[in-house]
Amino acid sequence: MKKFINTVDTLLEESLSGFARAHTDIVRFNREPRYLARLAARKPGKVALISGGGSGHEPLHGGFVGLGMLDAACPGQVFTSPTPDQMLAAAQAVDSGGGILFIVKNYAGDVMNFEIAAEMLDLQHAIVLVHDDVSIPEHQGMGRRGVAGTAIVEKMVGAAAEAGADLATCQALGERVVRATASMGVALTSCTVPAAGRPTFEIGDSEMELGVGIHGEKGRERRAIASATDIIGLLGQTIEAELKPGDGQRALLHINGFGGTPLMELYLLYELAERFWAERGVRIERSLVGNFTTSLDMAGASVTLTLLDDELIRLWDAPVHTAALRWGC
Repeated sequence: MKKFINTVDTLLEESLSGFARAHTDIVRFNREPRYLARLAARKPGKVALISGGGSGHEPLHGGFVGLGMLDAACPGQVFTSPTPDQMLAAAQAVDSGGGILFIVKNYAGDVMNFEIAAEMLDLQHAIVLVHDDVSIPEHQGMGRRGVAGTAIVEKMVGAAAEAGADLATCQALGERVVRATASMGVALTSCTVPAAGRPTFEIGDSEMELGVGIHGEKGRERRAIASATDIIGLLGQTIEAELKPGDGQRALLHINGFGGTPLMELYLLYELAERFWAERGVRIERSLVGNFTTSLDMAGASVTLTLLDDELIRLWDAPVHTAALRWGC
């Protein structure tokens, strides 16, 4: 393992401190309990959006704290859920009187700890559960995981909250975006968790893992590596079967890197994916390409499609000013 690191024990603290120092105009870092909170002023009565999860997926979630997205993010250790006391402290710090909306990826630890925090919270609150990973059958285990579509949910709900939507409206919107979103990923290599010091799983030089999870979980199938066109076809067909977009359907196409794939390859995947959807009559009207929901140093990528209407396009286009997403401000 070769990483820029002092010790495993200080890695997260030093990284979060560096992130906050690099973005002193956007966030502040609370060290104990650990959370990141936005600095931009909030209107009284605004719904406060809080998300979080294990570290190692940067810029998710801390990179999405700021105007038009999250009010706070709670980072756990690498691939480890944050604790309820982090969520409680963050909620109390960013409450503006409009209630708290927790946006939670569907992983057992995240769900359990956010639910515990919600039960202990003496504030109006609600939860949106993100489960956009269509590589997993809905009935299997806990169901589908929350992956790259989480950033889409945070952006659109964040815009609604910024515009003054109430808690029930924000929750319903979040659930609608989840239903309109499907993701699937593929890995060419594993990732290396610093505390483990070795790859999470072994994969041959001529193999790929279809449907891999963002924590290095094994996917639905291992195959011989294929051409980029064939890979996009495999991912796209699964997403198409789930969302069933009609001819002329407008959509947002998100190509997400897992941390170890260069932008040259991600934009190549975008080109092929846009062709795939155009052949099926889907109109790609918005796009997002880059490393947004990563898995440390994993080489791989995911494709996310979100079906759009006028309202969702307006919410996507609304001003945002975070470390990872900035436009319209």
